[in-house]
Amino acid sequence: MSESHDILCIGSVLWDIIGRAPVHMRQGSDVAGRITRLPGGVAMNIAMTLSRFGMRPALLTAIGRDAEGDELIQACNELGTATEFVYLSDDLPTDCYMAVEGANGLIAAIADAHSLEAAGDKILRPLFDGTLGSETAPYEGFIALDGNLTQRLLENIAISPAFAAADLRVAPASPGKAERLVPFLNHTRATLYVNLEEAGLLCQTEFETAADAAQALLSRGAKRALVTDGGKPCADGTKDGVISLSPPDVLVTRVTGAGDTFMAAHIAAEKSGATREDALNRALQSAAIYVSGGNP
Repeated sequence: MSESHDILCIGSVLWDIIGRAPVHMRQGSDVAGRITRLPGGVAMNIAMTLSRFGMRPALLTAIGRDAEGDELIQACNELGTATEFVYLSDDLPTDCYMAVEGANGLIAAIADAHSLEAAGDKILRPLFDGTLGSETAPYEGFIALDGNLTQRLLENIAISPAFAAADLRVAPASPGKAERLVPFLNHTRATLYVNLEEAGLLCQTEFETAADAAQALLSRGAKRALVTDGGKPCADGTKDGVISLSPPDVLVTRVTGAGDTFMAAHIAAEKSGATREDALNRALQSAAIYVSGGNP
């Protein structure tokens, strides 16, 4: 493995444009608040948190050769995420995400990740051409993979020999893309990170608790499943059983990126040798700090 990194983050890296207001909002609300623009996307959110925990993430994504892309690459490097393997496109613009959040949570969001989808398997070239690995000498490290890739590309990744030796950590980008992860339900090296709604979509049913959802995902063939449920208990399910812990009770000031923070903190904890229970607890603590406005 390259000394420049110890985990690959594959998926969406873009500009997050987030409007936040300290009051409850509904459709049609017009209120005062703050608008920020920060590097974001599922893969980037995971990578930034991993970097804060001392890991060295490298990105595999698509970014345009435009002013926004140049600025984004610089920001990624400054935040401790390696960009030497990023696919830079001459004809695709840099992606972006726009969301509105109120005191009552996410009001609405639009993800414009069309360039990532259009780039397709070009973003994976380093894993096939020998730079990071190949089908005959597959990459053996951690890979964090997000569901912003196309269904076809995710299906190919699930069966590709180039990914057969990796420790795959997989998360949907949103509930609307949860079903894209179906190919990983029977993958022997994949860990799924989903929320309660996403687990229900994967199992085509509804669950009362995260523990029930984790058990159902295992029954459908998942090697391992971590299921979150906002401020309610979350669960970690493996062949050794399901454990469940409650998150800290905090004042929620933001929600975008909370699941990515949970996933990154959990990966970092396990890489450091933490037990299942300790890793789950650390992930919950980090996510709580994040949603309350701090940096875990």
